[in-house]
Amino acid sequence: MKQKRTKKYRFTNDLYVALIAMHLFIGVGVYFIPLFSNLYFSMTALFFIGKVIFVPDSAKTMWVLFGCAYIAAAESFFRMTGGGLFYEFSKYYIILLVLMGMFFNGVSGKGYPYFLYLILLLPSVLVASMTLGYDLNFRKSIAFVLSGPVCLGASALFCYDKRLNQEQLLQILACMSFPIVAMMVYLFLYNPSIKEVLQGTGSNFTASGGYGPNQVATLLGLGMVALTVRFFLKSPSFFLKIFNLVLLALVSFRALVTFSRGGVIAAIMMMLGFLVVYYSHSRFKQRQQIIGALGLLCMGVVITWGIAINQTEGLIENRYTNKNAVGEEKKDVSTGRVDLFVREFEGFLNHPFLGVGASGMKQMRMEEEGKIIASHNEVSRLFSEHGIFGVIIFVLLIVTPLAFRTQHKGNLLFYSFLIFWFATINHSAMRVAAPGFIYGLSLLHIVHEKKRPILRKQLKQ
Repeated sequence: MKQKRTKKYRFTNDLYVALIAMHLFIGVGVYFIPLFSNLYFSMTALFFIGKVIFVPDSAKTMWVLFGCAYIAAAESFFRMTGGGLFYEFSKYYIILLVLMGMFFNGVSGKGYPYFLYLILLLPSVLVASMTLGYDLNFRKSIAFVLSGPVCLGASALFCYDKRLNQEQLLQILACMSFPIVAMMVYLFLYNPSIKEVLQGTGSNFTASGGYGPNQVATLLGLGMVALTVRFFLKSPSFFLKIFNLVLLALVSFRALVTFSRGGVIAAIMMMLGFLVVYYSHSRFKQRQQIIGALGLLCMGVVITWGIAINQTEGLIENRYTNKNAVGEEKKDVSTGRVDLFVREFEGFLNHPFLGVGASGMKQMRMEEEGKIIASHNEVSRLFSEHGIFGVIIFVLLIVTPLAFRTQHKGNLLFYSFLIFWFATINHSAMRVAAPGFIYGLSLLHIVHEKKRPILRKQLKQ
């Protein structure tokens, strides 16, 4: 007799839909109930720590990654709703979780480049201790600029050569999508009518939940990618395809109307990177399915873009074609970021060996202009504040994952993860924990498990 085959995806997708529904209600609760955000934050933080402590050792790696993914994706939501303990909490929380993971499961000895990376961050602290003025709080300034890089180093050390299968990687992505869906609901409730808050083509704080559009768009863009991957790889039924496509359209719309382009452009680059790798690794029959799904996705993109143009009275189109509200082309497509980059590179040229120290460029800008201007670009900040050590750090961060890729090519999202890290640090530095943690995911060793043969009992004669 033939044994009945259980469809593994059925439970996973049922649970996924249930968790999405739960987070839709969480978004509503955070908006309507005072202090609900604090309760949501506290329960989330304690839940993942508890899981990491009490689950069997074989499951600890996954729960560390679940917790890091969730908190990284929820960071802007907690910040805009006042739920978190303090501004940099998410980065410290991720560092704590991966340290717990290292304690229980260790790290790969092959990840030594990231030990070197963390050591190379230290000289900038010594320089800052001698040069940072009284106008900037030393501890807070150092913590602000180094918490992101340390979060990246810790995540990379933990993830390096950790063996997961593709299903587990998709579960990590799904974990990212949950708090982003909750944030999307909150944004619709906070600002239901975009037309009422239009303020030209600049980044729109009201449409971003009253918080920084750059950070909000960055994490909404991450949600766009997570939902796109889910649409292609974990939507076996027509219902799930439409379900994920609708969620993708809603999240994409809210990302667009922040009027912050960096997060959306990074998301589009990640999607293209994923689709190119996925298509090139697929067989003929699977490619036909990809093309069909891509057609459905394109329809959703056209509809979403059309609604965004209508709701913004055409201003969103001007924003992405680098025009102002009256349709005149702007001279600076970078909105001042190029000037900051050039000035920080000059800081490197003037102090090429040890750099100006952590937060040194912030100190120099305050002395020259009388106000604190934070860097938007982590690359130029690395060079200016770390000098030659910053150059070595940057080379390590680029070369190490590419060398890892030559031996382990199972991660369909490898290039997408690297794209997100590099694109984000070039328009938003490391204000959020996501680029550091996502960089670490590119170092996972994704294995493809072979399907077990179906066993059939012999009928007795």
